[in-house]
Amino acid sequence: MEHPLGERGTEMVATATEGGAGDLRRTAAHGALPTVREILRLDVVVEGVPEVLSGSDALDEPVRWVHVSDSAGVARLLDGGELLLSTGSGWPQDPDALRAFITELVAVGVAGLIVELGSHYRWVPAVIIDAARAHGLVLVVLHHEVKYVTITEAVHRLIIDRQTAALRARDEVRERFTTLILRGSPADFVVRQLASTLGAPVVLENLAHEVVADDVPPAREEELLSDWERLSRAAHRGGLSCEPMVKDWLVVPVEARGSRWGHLVALPGPEHPAGRLAVLQQGAIALALGRLADGQVDEWERQARGRLLDRLLAGRYTGAAGAAARLDAAGFPIRGRRLFGLVISRAEVSTAAADAAAQAIRGRVIVGAAPARTGGRSAALLMSLPPEEDLLDETVITFARAAAGDGAVVSVGFPATGLDEALLSLREAIELSRGGSVGGPRTMSVRRTDARPLVRLVTSLREDHRLLEHGDRMLAPLVEHDLRRGGDLLDVLEAMLAHPTNRTAAAAASHLSRSVFYQRIALIEQLLGLDLDDGETQTALHLALLVRRGGVMPR
Repeated sequence: MEHPLGERGTEMVATATEGGAGDLRRTAAHGALPTVREILRLDVVVEGVPEVLSGSDALDEPVRWVHVSDSAGVARLLDGGELLLSTGSGWPQDPDALRAFITELVAVGVAGLIVELGSHYRWVPAVIIDAARAHGLVLVVLHHEVKYVTITEAVHRLIIDRQTAALRARDEVRERFTTLILRGSPADFVVRQLASTLGAPVVLENLAHEVVADDVPPAREEELLSDWERLSRAAHRGGLSCEPMVKDWLVVPVEARGSRWGHLVALPGPEHPAGRLAVLQQGAIALALGRLADGQVDEWERQARGRLLDRLLAGRYTGAAGAAARLDAAGFPIRGRRLFGLVISRAEVSTAAADAAAQAIRGRVIVGAAPARTGGRSAALLMSLPPEEDLLDETVITFARAAAGDGAVVSVGFPATGLDEALLSLREAIELSRGGSVGGPRTMSVRRTDARPLVRLVTSLREDHRLLEHGDRMLAPLVEHDLRRGGDLLDVLEAMLAHPTNRTAAAAASHLSRSVFYQRIALIEQLLGLDLDDGETQTALHLALLVRRGGVMPR
């Protein structure tokens, strides 16, 4: 049976960016292998009174195995990562030969050299110390005699125990992410699980270095995400980067069957028993399989940006600066741009088509879910344009036709700068979109909040308790009636206020016959004790309805 990821199978993510992402061998092994520093702290080694003569900066190198030898030709028997124990009895006497001996050990990649004093050397020759320091090799002397067999047994037992624990941890991680695959978990949830497993921030980016999903602490949003593209590119350059912040980032591609869609980036965090790279690989496999299941539809960007906009509208962000940084990292620029909130109603909006149409006018757009009480065939959008561009009616129509086809109604908020203003613009567009349809079923139309001053007033004062109290007080009798009897008096009142001079149109908008409509109007006047033909009363009721329909009043 063919592997779902293609011929390469799980090896699709077996590489990580070098340099900025860390040394792959060390990263993969570190969680399962003891370091030189840990070995020097073992009781059996401490009994020998160890002293580090060189290589202090390399004490955290992993030790793959312990090898005991006094042979001058031992380098050819090593594969790298070994900790060599020796008395030095078989080493050459010539200083140049000793220097060459140390160079050979470094060349094969030994983790360190431990020399026992007393049986052969009373002290380590200076040439060995100088050569070890020149190469950064860990050189340790034991001042008391110890049994090398006790050291090898202790270290090998530790290595085997660590590797067993690592295998168990990898099985647990594999099972966890296999479950996510079978459940069809979305990308943002997979990223959240990765961050929780690693205990570190994790970012999923596309090939343009735009953030698709992330789990970054709010306190670091502005620091990381506002400059994400530059930092990410530096991490991908690895050793060629001079950006110190990214030197320990781990980068893994998300790819399958010859297609690469993006990368997972894990920021520094604690070691994991399974190895941080192995955990990130499992997450990449889950994301790749999910992407294959999505087919050609770009679900990553659609879901990520849509959810981001929905969270912003719901006020689920800690600060404007961090939220703006998150938008910028997702490829939606805020700083120095003209921002517009839009609602496209009476049509299905294609996210891919909307993004392409926005880019055609040198802009970017994010598409959110249908706002409450605007109907399923609608969507909330936030558009970013260069500062010199304006969103004229003809531009709006061209954009909406490309994004949603003919027949859409587009509500446009005021031009804004900054995230807070942009969200206010979008809320105004949402309020405006709830005012009923305009034109025939196939007519493209544009409505602007500039022509609806009452909508702008309600939106700007949406959190004022006096406005909330006004709405609640004015409409309370109708709300109680509708809740008690399952009535439609609020809808009838809204239709009447939308067509204050044309009761026939108001009845049609409420989908009632004229006679039934007039009965409802009479009941509303009776319950409120007001004359609905009075202009001031209509204004007060319109204001109250806008507050309630805007979702800022308690139900």
